[in-house]
Amino acid sequence: MQGGKPMLKRVGSRGLSGKTEIFIKEASFPVPFQPGLEFNSPAHGNWNIVHTGMLVPEARQIYVCADNCMRGVVLTAAEMNAADRFSFVIVEEKDLLGGNLEDVTIEGVTDILNRLDEKPKAVLLFTVCLHHFLGSDLDRIYGELEERFPEIFFMRCFMDPVMQKTGPTPDQKLRRAMYDAVPEREADPECVTAMGSDFVLDESADICRILKKNGIRLREAPACKTWEDYQSLGEGSLILNCYPAGKFGVQQQAERLGRPFLYLPGSFDYEEIETQEKYLLELLDQHSGGKNGLDIETEIRKCEETLSYAHQIIGDTPIVVDYLFHPRPLGLTKLLLTHEFQVQSVFLDSISPEEKEVFFWLKENYPKLKLISTVRPEMRVRPRQHSGKILAVGQKAAWFTGSRNFVNMVQGGGLWGFDGIRRTAQLMLEAFNEEKAPEDLIVRKGWGCESCI
Repeated sequence: MQGGKPMLKRVGSRGLSGKTEIFIKEASFPVPFQPGLEFNSPAHGNWNIVHTGMLVPEARQIYVCADNCMRGVVLTAAEMNAADRFSFVIVEEKDLLGGNLEDVTIEGVTDILNRLDEKPKAVLLFTVCLHHFLGSDLDRIYGELEERFPEIFFMRCFMDPVMQKTGPTPDQKLRRAMYDAVPEREADPECVTAMGSDFVLDESADICRILKKNGIRLREAPACKTWEDYQSLGEGSLILNCYPAGKFGVQQQAERLGRPFLYLPGSFDYEEIETQEKYLLELLDQHSGGKNGLDIETEIRKCEETLSYAHQIIGDTPIVVDYLFHPRPLGLTKLLLTHEFQVQSVFLDSISPEEKEVFFWLKENYPKLKLISTVRPEMRVRPRQHSGKILAVGQKAAWFTGSRNFVNMVQGGGLWGFDGIRRTAQLMLEAFNEEKAPEDLIVRKGWGCESCI
């Protein structure tokens, strides 16, 4: 109050209001753009909670929410040809006014399961914002369902976008809940488990080559085809996670299983990759000594040769990168810029704490690098056509520039390590030489999923 009058305080920087792009020298960490109303571009290759939940084999997803919110998740299941593993309970206004949302949820789910000819091994039950607003007794809901269907494992999942920016996101909480069903089994010293990602690692990824070189099996959650495969994830003597969104839940599951946990996020920095592989070998040595790693000098030399060759072909062609291609867009940008590629801009809306150091490095060494928002509402009418060839690394970069020469991959795919750097350069070469149709490819929900579009 001032002079008896209430005062309003502006949150954020006035100078950034309405801006969709800025030079990195002007950008603040970790949020370079003014938050507010958001635009959702037609680039839909990123996975959402429906796609990720479908990775649990022989399971069914059940959502309990109002029909306006249900539309999106129903369409996602249909568009990935997985509607046969998806059910829903519609919540109506009378259910809220009557104060019986717990009963509606319990009886609705019970009715769905009783109608099935064959019961699923697990149910991913998604409660929503309404359950939180009304203070629903979730323990009662799950407890009652577990008593009625003791043969089914119920996973506690959430579709609560109002919690998206406060605490763990629905995606993070889902990746934790999905592995609650992994039982505590005797550790196999010749087996390692990887969880938390939507994609299996490439066979040539450094982790896979290191494990194969030492005769160690790798069990990956996205590779599981049966419920028994999924249960066998508990046999790993070491739990790995390579995707940032999975770290929150997988680390907790490793503690529950009594296993050492190692977080190995994808990186484009030689020194970081070498350090990560050193940590991996140290943990493997604890179970069985004398583990052999990769020849780091040879790996780096091959990376340099691949990048040099790619630069000879791509030359000074303008390059744009986006955060959807990989969780480390600034790390990739630094790698490319230091190898003389002409990266002009990076499409992102926030900067991961993992990229804080590289952000300030780019700020100092490449101050004219542009950062461009993907969600500012003004992006809806941003001109998408540009003269000349542009190489886009990622779906959003392709959409906003109108480029038909783009790398069609999301969330890092199966890339990891020195091999991941080489594969990225190869993908850029392929994109440079072969045009694709963004209006067909990047509007498909869930990159890599079977689509009915």
